[in-house]
Amino acid sequence: MANHLTRFNPFGDLAGFESLRGLDDFFGRFPLASSFAGRGDEPRLNIDVTETEQAYAVKAEVPGARKEDIKVSLEGNVVSIRVEKTREDVEKEGETVLRRERYHGVQMRRFSLGHDIDASGATARCTDGVLELTLPKKASAQGARQLDIQ
Repeated sequence: MANHLTRFNPFGDLAGFESLRGLDDFFGRFPLASSFAGRGDEPRLNIDVTETEQAYAVKAEVPGARKEDIKVSLEGNVVSIRVEKTREDVEKEGETVLRRERYHGVQMRRFSLGHDIDASGATARCTDGVLELTLPKKASAQGARQLDIQ
């Protein structure tokens, strides 16, 4: 017995009527529709974190962001990255914008590490849309402590 699954569209038959054409598209035009569909339009600030005995290395994707729009703050073992991207609204006369998909707004990422960071020795650089942080561990930090279970 073969399985023949078809996607059921309750408005499919109605869309054939001229007055109701595009009814299935109507509900996709609401601002929250993409959230319900599971495909948010806001990009995520993706990071990679690696560790050595002396330091942590963090790489974050920040495509299209300028260096002056990136803020990194360190507090103990907590790292905060804030990126603000602005839209360039330069339109030429006689030109019509048909679609805008490039994101503009604020992206933030905050995470904690196992050891306190020596903020005085930390470095940051941004090249080719990748933010690279070198975060040395504090020498006196004990880091995460494992408890013995009794």
